[in-house]
Amino acid sequence: MSKPNEQGLSRRDLLGSGLTVATVAGSGGLLAGGAGSLALSGTPAKASEQEEAEQKTHVPPGKLDEYYGFWSGGHSGELRILGLPSMRELIRIPVFNRCSATGWGITNESLEILSEGLTPESREYLASLGQKTFHNGDLHHPRPSYTDGAYDGRYVFVNDKANSRIARIRLDVMKCDKILQIPNAHSIHGLRLQRYPRTGYVFCNGENRVPVPNVGRYLDEPKKWNSVFSAIDGDTMQVAWQVIVSGNLDNNDGDYQGKYVASTCYNAEEGITVAEMMSSDKDHIVVFNIKAIEDAVKAGKYQEINGVKVVDGRKTSDLNVTRYIPVANSPHGCNAAPDGKHLVINGKLSPTVTIFAWDKFDDLFAGKIKGEETIVGNLEVGLGPLHTTFDGRGNCYTSLFLDSQVVKWNLEDAVRAYKGEKVNPIRQKIDVHYQIGHVNASQAETKEADGKWAVALCKFSKDRFLNVGPLKPENDQLIDISGDKMVLVHDGPTFAEPHDATILHASKLKPVEIWKRDDPLFEFARSWAKKDGITLEADNKVIRDGDKVRVYMTSSAPSYGVPQFKVRKGDEVTVFVTNVDDVVDLTHGFTIVDYGIAMEVAPQATASVTFKANRVGVHYYYCQWFCHALHMEMLGQMLVEEAGA
Repeated sequence: MSKPNEQGLSRRDLLGSGLTVATVAGSGGLLAGGAGSLALSGTPAKASEQEEAEQKTHVPPGKLDEYYGFWSGGHSGELRILGLPSMRELIRIPVFNRCSATGWGITNESLEILSEGLTPESREYLASLGQKTFHNGDLHHPRPSYTDGAYDGRYVFVNDKANSRIARIRLDVMKCDKILQIPNAHSIHGLRLQRYPRTGYVFCNGENRVPVPNVGRYLDEPKKWNSVFSAIDGDTMQVAWQVIVSGNLDNNDGDYQGKYVASTCYNAEEGITVAEMMSSDKDHIVVFNIKAIEDAVKAGKYQEINGVKVVDGRKTSDLNVTRYIPVANSPHGCNAAPDGKHLVINGKLSPTVTIFAWDKFDDLFAGKIKGEETIVGNLEVGLGPLHTTFDGRGNCYTSLFLDSQVVKWNLEDAVRAYKGEKVNPIRQKIDVHYQIGHVNASQAETKEADGKWAVALCKFSKDRFLNVGPLKPENDQLIDISGDKMVLVHDGPTFAEPHDATILHASKLKPVEIWKRDDPLFEFARSWAKKDGITLEADNKVIRDGDKVRVYMTSSAPSYGVPQFKVRKGDEVTVFVTNVDDVVDLTHGFTIVDYGIAMEVAPQATASVTFKANRVGVHYYYCQWFCHALHMEMLGQMLVEEAGA
């Protein structure tokens, strides 16, 4: 078994120190400070504001980024992790997609996660297709968990609009550990979390209206369709309760006190064509009173639909669990300011952002004021405002889709202007390229917003990059917001689809570098090993049980514990591979040639795969993750004999 070096140096430490020494030697001793810093003779001319901002994005070789960025993969179905300010892509975490590199969607462990939380209807449908899970996903809105309004480094939650699911990614290992398909709701879109006192609820919007329950009727009666708002217990990943609403839910956000959640809603008309959905000049936001909903559930004031407690929160309901406040047509973004006091609603089809005061919702639910009286600001910012982010210094940054701009404005001044004071809240506008969707700043959705960087996630890149054919990349742009003026400092091409991103300081996370052998994600392998009397990290054995064969093998660079094994055509074969190396970054893999089998096996991890041995002959298996100077020699052979041999 390989051991970590005695000095505790990682591969990066060794390579980084070697690079520094080599650079010093090759530069005639001109290297001063960290790797990549050259002390040049003479006094350089003062850099321009643009150059100074761009220099701050440079992370020299051997140095680490200050922030993690969690990027949605959109219709690729994956989550991506970037380092900021370098904007280097660090890793991709498969969630709703299949991944050839890691075996996600192929291994038993991943298939268990992908299929465990499906509704019974989906299980039946997928079984009819010969599938255990969906093969696609549309991942939006990655949001890390909170404690007392600050990121706590436990989880990131994401939604799948394509198949009405949410998923949870563990931040200690950067792997998805739970996926839940949400009953009754359709097209899960907006997703935000309870901030205080700790992320308990994950709030999810079922955007599109369907019959509830959806049982094959009412196509011609859309007035019987509804959107559904869901509260998921983030620890158990089970639905706590749901609320039926009027209109189509879009985006949501929660307050910093744990009392309310608000959501933008379009299609207040409840039509099904564009003309019907746009016939009114007003839509609304809906405000959910968390305690009132919980009380209604405790009092039994709900319907149970598909095993879920569903509360009526429509405009016609008398339960006092929701309030509807009119806003301009087709509101979109819904963003809570880090001051804990204000909520910003973005107009999309109106050039305005509307500001609400969270504390006024107390009087609203008490019947003391009308919905419009909770508004404390209404600022015209530009064409197509979609989303707003914050710097923690009182400034807001709103994406303008039609103008292809980000506008910086001051929240306090916007409130003062609404009161009639002669003040201009707009501070600056900057061009972005092109048609920006989400914008998000560092730590912006916490009480620790630090106002250093913002990312603009642009839907089109057009002329920004080399031509790659009709399907163009999209464009992630980095903006320095640390000074009085925004400065655009970086373009980054990206593929389908950078819908949204969240940026948190690296100090918030403490990922492990080597798996713990008792990790819950290895339970499938442990349960079978216990039945077969196997010690996963020590035994190499082939067990036949009728037409089922289980192959247990270790992997240690550069060899497998089982160099060859035989099975018969028609056997159901399960291979368990345990990586007994405990060196950081020494990942092994297991690929069977011509069988569609591949999986990642990280240090001290166990992974398994089950398949039918229906193709006779000698089939090599090999390690596809580079691990050793003799990596090419790390292989073995599976012989599939004819059934009667």
